[in-house]
Amino acid sequence: MAVLVDKNTRVLVQGITGREGEFHTRQMLEYGTQIVAGVTPGKGGQEVLGVPVFDTVKQAVQATGADASVIFVPAPFAADAVLEAADAGVRVVVCITEGIPVQDTVKAVALVRQKGVRLIGPNCPGIITAGQCKIGILPGNIFTPGPVGLVSRSGTLTYEIVDLLTKAGLGQSTCIGIGGDPVLGSTFVDLLPLFEEDPDTQAVVLVGEIGGSDEEIAAEYIRTMHKPVIGFISGRTAPPGKRMGHAGAIISGRTGTPQAKVDALRSAGVPVADALYEIPDLVKQALASRT
Repeated sequence: MAVLVDKNTRVLVQGITGREGEFHTRQMLEYGTQIVAGVTPGKGGQEVLGVPVFDTVKQAVQATGADASVIFVPAPFAADAVLEAADAGVRVVVCITEGIPVQDTVKAVALVRQKGVRLIGPNCPGIITAGQCKIGILPGNIFTPGPVGLVSRSGTLTYEIVDLLTKAGLGQSTCIGIGGDPVLGSTFVDLLPLFEEDPDTQAVVLVGEIGGSDEEIAAEYIRTMHKPVIGFISGRTAPPGKRMGHAGAIISGRTGTPQAKVDALRSAGVPVADALYEIPDLVKQALASRT
């Protein structure tokens, strides 16, 4: 089993004929992901890398049975692409696009949740179930199958931590980059229950950053989990008032400070690494405690 996607997931690429869409379609195909369709309005009937292109998501789903979508559509049109995928019956939508207006995202998130569709992103690297399915822009070569799940607000930190885990002999089950925007399709507390229920996941690494309150909310849920969670909060050394890279990395009063997040996680029994290199040892200790 896995979280959200596996070797049987049938993926369509919205924006497949664009430069980024085609490049990452090639990477996903090489990883072994079942890319069954692409969608670009006005270019139906073409092929990209042997993948048939359709004018609409509905046509693509009807013809191929696609049940997941990844979006490489320019920001002004990306929210509509999310809604089109949800309306067509796609169950998992991964939106890579960054720079989507917040008002557009708020509307899209509300509507996809009403439909029971799982949205990952926007402004995220995607999701990978190691050795089975890669949807997005994650570098597949650093992932290896194993018992460690990972959910992260930072794409680059995901890559660094996974590389450290792999080199330490700690494979991964499913890794999800949720994105760094202020409004997200799926938050930590939305996804942690899926890892808790996944028999292939024995421990979870949660990677947060300054800004927002998602980590504090997640800490309350973690108190109810049976599987161990290891935490890392980036931005702890950022000077006060420093503008960070993610739109969601905004501190409001006492909410969103790195220390508040660390304190919340530790109060829930989560060991929080001070540096990335500490994470593999903390994971090993957590796994050993379950045996």
